[in-house]
Amino acid sequence: MPGRTLPTLTQAEVESHKSAKSCYVTIGNKVYDVTDFLDSHPGGADLILDYAGKDVAQILKDEDSHDHSDAAYEVLDESLVAFLVSEKSALPTENEKIGNGQFYNNAGPTVHPRTGMSCEEDLSIETDLNEDFKKHKFLDLNKPLLMQVLFGGFSKEFYLDQVHRPRHYKGGASAPIFGNFLEPLSLTPWWVVPILWLPAVAYGTYLAAQGFDSYINLAVSWLFGLFLWTLVEYVLHRFLFHLDYYLPDNSVAITLHFLLHGVHHYLPMDKYRLVMPPTLFVALATPFWKLAHAIFYFDWHLGTAVYCGGIFGYVMYDLTHYFLHHQNLPLWYKGLKKYHLAHHFQDYELGFGVTSAFWDRIFNTELPTVVKTK
Repeated sequence: MPGRTLPTLTQAEVESHKSAKSCYVTIGNKVYDVTDFLDSHPGGADLILDYAGKDVAQILKDEDSHDHSDAAYEVLDESLVAFLVSEKSALPTENEKIGNGQFYNNAGPTVHPRTGMSCEEDLSIETDLNEDFKKHKFLDLNKPLLMQVLFGGFSKEFYLDQVHRPRHYKGGASAPIFGNFLEPLSLTPWWVVPILWLPAVAYGTYLAAQGFDSYINLAVSWLFGLFLWTLVEYVLHRFLFHLDYYLPDNSVAITLHFLLHGVHHYLPMDKYRLVMPPTLFVALATPFWKLAHAIFYFDWHLGTAVYCGGIFGYVMYDLTHYFLHHQNLPLWYKGLKKYHLAHHFQDYELGFGVTSAFWDRIFNTELPTVVKTK
């Protein structure tokens, strides 16, 4: 992962993290988030909570209290989230700002502790495959990934933490998932989407037009479907692709999550796993075909027009998603590119809109542009 400077916290800010929901400790000027370790601590969570918000250097060395192995210090190294300062320095000037509202300090821009990234450029820094596996004990990118996820014995908590820490495989090549004849089914060039689905949209619109007495009514119905797609895009991304903490804690559910969307956050710059494979699209689109005609049961042509508008919205979504990751876009798209890539390197639990941030604003999930310290 890129080496950057972590946020700075005052002692008062550290002491505000002293509960089972958010537990920070310090050693010298280093601040550690040990919340995820509470339940695993051999001495029990209460012992750590007694020192929450405090310096634990002495208690770690106190053999009479509790003997700590080298593994305990390794856990702390992986939990470093900030540095302790006596007081916050003044904010930098405009000339010191970098993208997405972050700031440079003496050594570089702020790292977001949940992703290990500081800016969108970090998404394209090549991962040392052997060092990554040695450090994180997650997936060996030198080997097919699917069986590692299925039989790795990962807890949901560990899996979600690791899969949302982006890696970059061999300059943007596609890491093997299956490692056999099924591999091509997981790879989809962006141009497959318009070639397959735009003719289908055109033909469906033609069929729908047979039931309308004016092209204006057809256009209104079609555009209504396009608008509905923007909401569907948001809902699918937030509540299906990022099911995350509602995910059952078992290997099958984790593997399905990985195949559906986890692999995209794990390897976000993979050019051939950015748009939806045709087989997956058909599986997801079929229920919406039935839903559209169940809602508009009184007029098949109306249901078809609305559906076709929605599918056109999907095509634009998939193409937009690809271009946000891999193209130098016109000026009016650059803000959207920064917004979406921040979803990957800054906070994956916000910023679910891809083609726009409209529904993020409506549902209060808009991605903030500063690093949170609390």
